[in-house]
Amino acid sequence: MVSSVALVLFYFLTPFLILFLCKRFPILTKLGAVLIAYFFGLLIGGFKLLPENSEVVQEIVTMVSIPVAIPLLLFSADIRAWAKLAKRTFISMIIGMVSVVLFVVIGFLLFKNVNDTEFWKIGGLLIGVYTGGTPNMAALKLMLDVDNEVFLLAHTYDMLIAAGYFLVLISFGQKIFGYFLPKFEFSGNTDEASFEDENTEPYWGILKKKNRLPLAKALGISVLIFAVAGSTTLFIPENSQMIVVILIITTLGIAFSFVPSINRIEKTFELGMYLILVFSLTLASMVDVTEMVGSAPHLFYYILLVIFGSLTLQVLISRFFKIDRDTVMITSTALIFSPPFVPVVAGAIKNKEVIVSGLTVGIIGYAIGNYLGLIVAEFLKTL
Repeated sequence: MVSSVALVLFYFLTPFLILFLCKRFPILTKLGAVLIAYFFGLLIGGFKLLPENSEVVQEIVTMVSIPVAIPLLLFSADIRAWAKLAKRTFISMIIGMVSVVLFVVIGFLLFKNVNDTEFWKIGGLLIGVYTGGTPNMAALKLMLDVDNEVFLLAHTYDMLIAAGYFLVLISFGQKIFGYFLPKFEFSGNTDEASFEDENTEPYWGILKKKNRLPLAKALGISVLIFAVAGSTTLFIPENSQMIVVILIITTLGIAFSFVPSINRIEKTFELGMYLILVFSLTLASMVDVTEMVGSAPHLFYYILLVIFGSLTLQVLISRFFKIDRDTVMITSTALIFSPPFVPVVAGAIKNKEVIVSGLTVGIIGYAIGNYLGLIVAEFLKTL
């Protein structure tokens, strides 16, 4: 009992250490707290540092953290603002999503193995992570009942390949995109302060005294949503339970974002992302990475094709629609990496005007990623 409590505390408190290190060393912030939590978990699992019989605690933490995190991530979404999204950004987002879906299907046809009857699930995971982010990928893992080792391998390959692309974006990416796309036309109305606010480390706000009670309220509502969705398992077939639960949670999370008193609670998104750190750390610690090395090269090539194939198609179509390079870059960042990376790339390309649109695209991706991932996965299953 004592060891179980200690393990739970370890999983829920270690992310604070990771966030402290990110705050102390700016280079770690650029890598991303999720990435660091993930690889820290892999080290723990690889060196077998956890006590025996920790699987029960790990399963509970992973099964609870994502369903509770999803509403928190969606409470602050301004759904009404989606209609006001700039036309070029909206077109760029649609092009990006269509490109990802197309190459997920193409890659599936190219790399599927007749002996692997569950490869279609990988396609669903990739749709989730490349239209939304890690929360969607994690939710789809539960919805599609993806094996832990398969998920970890896919997520590891994703982060390795995406890390290379991210380095290109923040270094000489603007020049590369500039060869094919027109320059961004600045309006001259950039709000300097808002850019600085987005670039500061956001997580520490969840610890401020003024935010504690409102966040406790938001967390309570999120837990209640999880309980309501979970109650449906009493009368739903077992093979469909997790799909229904996650979709209900996502839908209720969006619905509650229309309630002003909930939508205005500060730092709900950051609290949700904190639970994603808990999930990433816990899941990564469940697998011995030494057993994964060199396995499933076809999965590596599949993910490589989806990222760079969809990116190439997005650039080509964007060129036809005359969408500028900065908008395409920030849209790609929001879809491939998720909202927290948007300010980093915007700072690297010295364009503060694309931050709001990039964050909006990322939030839209979070909202629809679970639905789209499930639809595509079920489609691939029929091929």
